[in-house]
Amino acid sequence: MNNKLNLDKLDLQIIQHMMEDAEISYADLGKKLFVSGGTIHVRIKKLQKDGIVKGTKLNTDLKLLGYDVIAFIGIYLKESSLYDSVAKELYKLKEVVRLNYTTGNYSMFAEIICKDISELRVVLHEKLQKIKGIERTETLISLEESFSRNVRVLD
Repeated sequence: MNNKLNLDKLDLQIIQHMMEDAEISYADLGKKLFVSGGTIHVRIKKLQKDGIVKGTKLNTDLKLLGYDVIAFIGIYLKESSLYDSVAKELYKLKEVVRLNYTTGNYSMFAEIICKDISELRVVLHEKLQKIKGIERTETLISLEESFSRNVRVLD
């Protein structure tokens, strides 16, 4: 448990249940955890205030929406001090959905989602190459996502 934020077992149970089903009502979650819906509401508000809960997201099937290409881009920077400025430029690209500052071969690792290979080519050759500070990139194309899940906060 995280003593700095004073999370107790109920907080962790709320987080775990909400990560599994964010649509559950506070009343129904309260029944599962043997507390009132009001208690759940107060706890969620506290978790939001503390920055632990950062809203909810709609989980969609991107392929059904026409996005067929997921690629991972290893980015080599000319200098590691350029990370912040490059990250700001990458944030402007709608196709970049995740960015990590990494150790190892790459300075940064980005996930990109595109409708097709032609769009990916445009991102790689026309958008990424124009960003000052990027020395070179390596692209890995995902053939299939086997699974995606949240971490379990309770055993």
